[in-house]
Amino acid sequence: MIKHLLAPVLSLLALTSMAQQKLPVIKASDKMVGIRNDQGFKAKAWSISPEQKPDVYKTTSKKVTFYTNLDSITIKVKPGKAQDFYILLNGKDSALTRVAYDTSYLDKLKLAKQYNAKDQRTVPTFTYQDATTPELVKLRETYNLDSIAGEGSEVSQMINLMHWVHRIIRHDGNSDNPESKNAAGIITICQQEKRGVNCRMMATVLNECYLAMGFKSRYITCMPKELVFNDCHVINMVYSTELKKWLWMDPTFDAYVMDEKGILLGVEEVRQRLIDSRTLILNPDANWNFEDSQTREYYLEIYMAKNLYRLECPIYSKYDNETEVKGKEIEYIQLLPLDGLNQSPQKQKQTNQEAGVTYTSYITNNPAFFWTKPE
Repeated sequence: MIKHLLAPVLSLLALTSMAQQKLPVIKASDKMVGIRNDQGFKAKAWSISPEQKPDVYKTTSKKVTFYTNLDSITIKVKPGKAQDFYILLNGKDSALTRVAYDTSYLDKLKLAKQYNAKDQRTVPTFTYQDATTPELVKLRETYNLDSIAGEGSEVSQMINLMHWVHRIIRHDGNSDNPESKNAAGIITICQQEKRGVNCRMMATVLNECYLAMGFKSRYITCMPKELVFNDCHVINMVYSTELKKWLWMDPTFDAYVMDEKGILLGVEEVRQRLIDSRTLILNPDANWNFEDSQTREYYLEIYMAKNLYRLECPIYSKYDNETEVKGKEIEYIQLLPLDGLNQSPQKQKQTNQEAGVTYTSYITNNPAFFWTKPE
């Protein structure tokens, strides 16, 4: 009896407390909340957490609407001014919820436009394995890469190879990397286990296919500003002798990028055009696993704007570069804007004691070193 009497009393106390603070109150009997923002509506996008005081929802949108199973509220987001409201869960648990403006990934990228062309700190020269290397010859012959590339222009061959990798390998960002981190090993394990691999492994396959066809290429790790992060992305840069520049190829999303004239662009150009708010066109058939079509707004202005802050490539682009073998040394160069957080040490060496592999990483602020054309 006492328990039943306490319930309305607790509810009344919660409502009274919230009313005294003059904050909006909405009701819910289910913890999951749908949210509509500038990117659209997503069901079950937010979980009510009364223990968080406040529970902060960060957004780059101008307006956000929260939908509980009983109620809704629309908040006009104001930069520099957080806005609070309460969600009363099951008539007794009050969840103080705060909506705060968060600087967009694109705006953060624009703050990272400054490099240092005068940075002359020593970094190794990028090199590329020759197509006549036995491993690359075998790869080319085993998978009939000449037929896959076709007899068209150099650029069309590069695109065809990317389409092929996207078609035969499913992306799965949560999958474990195979022990053999080379094209043959990755393709084989995906076929045998009927599974996918992450973006790094997909870019590894495409990189080795390009090298096998005689195209100079690298896989490039695209990272956010934060040194600790849950997500980054790995794509490819391949050098076109026809266009005399690097080109952006992303096998995970089957994506390449063009300017307003339809000319293909490289990673450096895409990054700069995002910063300058210049025209970028994403190929219309860009997609994830043939399930989700990609839009320029999401893929470039949100996802890749986040991941184009820091860029890293292996110094020697070759077959089987990252398979762990005792005594192996792998070197990388990272291009870092002056706004970057990890400016030192300029050279860092770490050894994985269990695998017996040594990793060396160099930092440069000079884009000319990073984007140098292959000899």
